[in-house]
Amino acid sequence: MLRSASLAMIAMPMAARAESLIDFAQAEETHGLIRLSAGAGLVIFSAITIFFHLAGRQAWRKRELELQAEVDRLRQQADRARSFSASDSQFVVVWAGSSNEPEIEGDISLALDAPLPRRILGFNTWLSADQASAMEANVSRLRERGQGFRLDLVSHNGRHLEAEGRAIGSRAVLRVRDVSGDRLELMRLRALHAEQTSQLEILRSLLDVSSHPIWTRNGAGVLTWVNDAYCRAVEAKDRRDVAARNLELLDSQSREQAARAREAGQPWRVRRNVVVAGERKLMEVLDASLSGGSGGVAYDLSELEGLRADHARQMDSHIRTLDQIATAIAIFDRTKNLVFANAAYRQLWGLEQAFLDQKPSDSEILERLRAERRLPEQADFRSWKNSLLSLYHSLEPAPQVWHLPDGRTIRVGFDPNPQGGLTYLFDDVTERFTLESQYNSLARVQSETLDALQEGVAVFGADGRLKFYNPSFGRMWRLPLNQLTKKPHIDVIAQGCRSLVPEDAAWNDLRSIVTGLHAARMGFERRMPRTDGSIVDCAAAPLPDGGTLLTFIDVTDGVNVERALTERNQALEAAERLRDDFVHHVSYELRSPLTNIIGFIQLLGDSSVGPLNEKQREYTNYVLKSSAALLAIINDILDLATIDRDAMELRAEDVDIAKTIREAAEGVQDRLAECQVELSLVMPKDIGVFRADSKRIRQILFNLLSNAIGFSEPGQTVTLAAFRRADDIVFKVSDNGRGIPPDILDKVFNRFESHTLNSRHRGVGLGLSIVRAFVEAHGGEVLIDSAPGEGTVVTCIFPIRGVRENGRQITGEKAEGLA
Repeated sequence: MLRSASLAMIAMPMAARAESLIDFAQAEETHGLIRLSAGAGLVIFSAITIFFHLAGRQAWRKRELELQAEVDRLRQQADRARSFSASDSQFVVVWAGSSNEPEIEGDISLALDAPLPRRILGFNTWLSADQASAMEANVSRLRERGQGFRLDLVSHNGRHLEAEGRAIGSRAVLRVRDVSGDRLELMRLRALHAEQTSQLEILRSLLDVSSHPIWTRNGAGVLTWVNDAYCRAVEAKDRRDVAARNLELLDSQSREQAARAREAGQPWRVRRNVVVAGERKLMEVLDASLSGGSGGVAYDLSELEGLRADHARQMDSHIRTLDQIATAIAIFDRTKNLVFANAAYRQLWGLEQAFLDQKPSDSEILERLRAERRLPEQADFRSWKNSLLSLYHSLEPAPQVWHLPDGRTIRVGFDPNPQGGLTYLFDDVTERFTLESQYNSLARVQSETLDALQEGVAVFGADGRLKFYNPSFGRMWRLPLNQLTKKPHIDVIAQGCRSLVPEDAAWNDLRSIVTGLHAARMGFERRMPRTDGSIVDCAAAPLPDGGTLLTFIDVTDGVNVERALTERNQALEAAERLRDDFVHHVSYELRSPLTNIIGFIQLLGDSSVGPLNEKQREYTNYVLKSSAALLAIINDILDLATIDRDAMELRAEDVDIAKTIREAAEGVQDRLAECQVELSLVMPKDIGVFRADSKRIRQILFNLLSNAIGFSEPGQTVTLAAFRRADDIVFKVSDNGRGIPPDILDKVFNRFESHTLNSRHRGVGLGLSIVRAFVEAHGGEVLIDSAPGEGTVVTCIFPIRGVRENGRQITGEKAEGLA
C-alpha cells in the first residue's frame, strides 16, 4: 500500500506532490493513534475476558459440584426406588412424550411366563378379552389425555393384579403389581364397598321414584333419610329442609305406638288418616326395626278404597244382571266350592237357596242332582264326574251337550277362572234343537216339494248369479245340468233361453229386476209366448236377503181353457140377456091379460052384474085366488129381472114402522085363517120411523110372514118383532114349524129353490130371494137361524138413517135421488 502511494506521488507534479506528502503525514499520524487505541482496547478486553473467564470457571466448578451432588442424590434415590420396586412384585411401563417405544422395568413374569418385555403390551396374551379391551381403552386415554385409571385384573395364570395408570410430567406411567394377602382382601373389600354403594344409590333412586313416603331413622329415632315422596307429603323443599325442620309425617301418638312396637320386636302396621300435602288421606303405615335403627313406609289407600267400593258396587250390579239373564251361571273357587249361582241356575236344577248358601262343593251338587235324576244317565257316573272335575285344571275345556232324563237338552260351557276355579254356563237349548230339527225337516220338505213341482223355480242372488233351482226349471228351458251347477249369471241363462223366447225386452226386464239397484223392490209378472207354441207365465218376487225368486209356469192349457171359457161365458151372457128379455117381455104380456081376468072375475062376483049360485061363486073364488097368486109370481119375476139389470129404484121416505107391520099383517089374514095359525106382533110403542122404500118393506114382511105361515102347523104362532139396535132397525120373523135342515139352509135364498119339507106350503122359490135382494138393496143384511123340529128365525137388519150405497150411508135428497 505504501508502495503504491509512493509510486503515485512520483507520478504526480511537484506541487501536488508536496501537498500529498503533507496529507500523508497527517494520515500516518492518525493511523498511529488508531493503532494505539486499538491495542489499549485489546489489552483491556483481554483483561476483562480473563477476569470473567476465571469468575465463570469458578462458578462452573461450583455448579459442577452441585450437579454432581444432585446426581449422586438422584442415583441414591434411583437405587432406593429400584430397591423398593424390587421389593414389590410389579412392573412399570413408561411412555415418554409422543414416543411409541416405552420403557419397561420390573418383574414381567407376573403376566408372562417367557421373558419377552415387548409382549407385555399385548394385553390379550395375559388377560381375558374383556379385561384386555378395558386395558387398551384406559391406556389409550392415559397417553392421549393423561386420564388416570385403576383396574383390578386377573391374569391367565390366575394371579390377581392391580393396574394403575397416571400421567407424570410428559410421561405416561402404567404400573401393574401383584396383590395378595391383605392387599387382595383390601381390594376385595374396596370392590364390595363400591358395589354396595352403587346398589344403595340404586335403591335410593328407586325409592325416590316411588309415590309412597319412605323414611329411615337412627337408633335415637331421628330421621336419617327420606325419599322425594316424603318431602312432597310434608311440603318440604328437599331432604335438607326435612332434616333442618325435623318434619314428621306421623303425629306424636303414632310415633310413640311405633316405638313401643319396635321395642317389643314387632313391626307396627296400622291404617290411619294422615295429612299429606294439606289433604287428609287414608294410609296404611308400616314401621319396623332395622339394623342400627328403623324404617317405615306409608301406602296411600284412598284410591284403593275408592276402587274397592266401586268394585263392590260393580259386583252387586253384575250379580243383579246375572240374576236377570236366562243363562244359568255357577262359579266355583279353586277349592271346588260354590261361590255364586244366579236365579236361572236355581230354577234350572231346582235347588233351594238355603242349600246353595251353604257353599257346597261341586261334587256334592253333582251327587245330589244324580240322586234326583236330573243329570244325564251315565253307565259309570264316578268316571264321568272325575272327568268333569278334571276340567278345573284344563286350559281351554270344550263345551258339552247334556241330554237330561226329562227330555231337555242343556249346552254346558266351561270358563276357567284366572285365580283358579271354574265357571259353569248352562243354556237350555231344547227349543233351539227342536227348532233346528224342525227347520232341517222343513228345509228337506221344501226341497223335495220344489223338486216335485212342475213349475220352474230359480233363485238369483244380489250379484245376479244363480243360487238355487229345481229340475223343472232346467227341463222347461232345456238348459244342460252341467251349466246350471256352475251357478251362471242371469245373462248366461237369458242367452241359453233366447232360442225359445227371442224377445229381448222380456229378458232385459228380468235382468233389471234381478241385478238392478231399486229404491223400492217390487214384484214382476209377464207372460212369455214361446217359439214352440207354449205359453209361460213368469213371476219375480224380491227376497229379504237381496235375492230374487223367479217362477215359470206353463199356462198353455190354462190359456186354452180360459179362451174356451171366455167364449162360453160370452155365449152364456148373451143367452142370459136373451132370457131376461124374454122373461121381462113375457111377464108384461102375461100380466096384462091376467089383470083383465082378475078384473072380470071381480065383476062376476059383484051382484050388480047378476047373481051367482054357490058353485059358481066357489069357482070364481078359486079363479081369483089362482090369478092373484099368478100375478104375485109374475111381479116377483119382474122384480128379480129389474134387480139383475141394476134398474131397481128405491123411493126413500120416512117409513112408519108400526103402520107398515100392521099393513103386512092384514095382507096375510086370509092365509092365517086358512092355515089356522096365530100371528103375534111385538114392537115398542115409540119405535118411530126410518128411511126406506115403504112398498118394498111391506113386500119383504109379507113374503117372510107367508113363508113362516106356510111351514107352521095348525095351532102354532108366528111372531113378527121389530126393535131398534144402535143405528139399525131389526125385523125378526120366527115360527115353531118343522125347521130347515143344515144341508138346505144354505140354499133357501137361491132362486127357484123350493123345499116343501112335507108341509102344505107350495111355491116357486122366489120369496126369500126377493127378500134378500130388497134388503141388500137397502144396504142391510138377512140372517137365518133354523134347526129341524125347532122352527126358523129370519132377521132383517136395515140402516136407520137411510139407504147405504157400497158401504156409504145416504140420507135426505141423495137418498131420494136414488129412489
